[in-house]
Amino acid sequence: MPHNVSLLGTTRVALWLFVIVAAAAFPLAAQQSSFATAFREFVQADQTVGASYVVLDQGRITDSETYGMADTAMKQPVDKNTVFHWGSITKTLTAVAIMQLRDRGKLSLDDPILKYVPELARVHSEDNGISRVTIRHLLSHTAGFQGPTWPYKQGKAWEPFEPTEWSQLVAMMPYQELAFAPGAKFQYSNPGFIYLARVIEAITGDPYQVYVQKNILTPLGMTHTFYNVSPYHLAADRADSYEIVLDEKGHEIVRPYPREFDTGTTTPNGGLNAPLEDLAKWISFLAGTNSTPGASAVLDRKSIEEMWQPVIPITEEGWAQPVSVGLSFFLYPRGTGDRTMTFVSHSGHQAGFMALFVLNPKNGRAIIIAANSVHGWGESPPAKKLFEEASQRFQTLLERAMEAIR
Repeated sequence: MPHNVSLLGTTRVALWLFVIVAAAAFPLAAQQSSFATAFREFVQADQTVGASYVVLDQGRITDSETYGMADTAMKQPVDKNTVFHWGSITKTLTAVAIMQLRDRGKLSLDDPILKYVPELARVHSEDNGISRVTIRHLLSHTAGFQGPTWPYKQGKAWEPFEPTEWSQLVAMMPYQELAFAPGAKFQYSNPGFIYLARVIEAITGDPYQVYVQKNILTPLGMTHTFYNVSPYHLAADRADSYEIVLDEKGHEIVRPYPREFDTGTTTPNGGLNAPLEDLAKWISFLAGTNSTPGASAVLDRKSIEEMWQPVIPITEEGWAQPVSVGLSFFLYPRGTGDRTMTFVSHSGHQAGFMALFVLNPKNGRAIIIAANSVHGWGESPPAKKLFEEASQRFQTLLERAMEAIR
């Protein structure tokens, strides 16, 4: 307050009361401002090439920000039309597609996966555990399958980004095993969602991408969302991506990925691309606030909320604790007593892209974040340290996002 001795005490009191009331009237604006600060701190500390976020409140975008470059070689800045790659957030669409079929009486979540994907009988398991793996286990990452889809590549230039054909995965099944008895623990698994997509195809006769287009993307009005290689009319908006690594002398370098890439047979676990405003339609649907005609027919609210019931806690390092997994969604309980609430989230890291959404089901608020650069993993101690520091920054950003949408 200015040093003005002519102000009466009562005027000072009235002014402070106005400030207090105004602050109470605009809590969301204050939270958004706090998250904007957290976002800027993250992109600066992480040496991010390009990034963006949006804040949703009851399906409306109430705040957004873009940062940096979508493509450094083309001098193309990030803007609201920039198409990011969403990686493992793709799994949430695959899971909803499975729940659609469950609700229509086409399958049970307790069906054995061998009923639809008999090729998996080739996978080694103790006491024939593979016969007890169910669709529910796959949705909750408790089946015991390996984490990476294709752990056999060596990073050579001629190798495809991911396996291009289902037959390649089938050929390797006799050389894989379940890590534990189904349902015994959590282990994040990418190939599990390829197997879920095979279920969708076996029941409907549609290729996975066609089914999702007809039954999810079109009803929700996600007209700029696509899998894998860009359609011609969106190619100019697609972001390139970058990996920050250490060279042989220990200097940080920024290594670009190809701007277009095909996730092949792994599409159901990580092939989705979209601008943030399109992904906002997906998150608004999950929140129950998407007003697009047809959105209410995609999946019943009770089924969505069923997917947000905890199945098993996650105790692994690298996860912001406490956390548990539901049916493909990750659940973060925060607060105490009457202020306890559980946030629903999923992230994605693939091909130099980082993506994250956090949703508060109690108030319909959400934050969506995407970036087109990450710190790559390396075996040397300095490289491991940089990667671990980047992972910690990501967890901090997740926590700040949850704080902002309380």
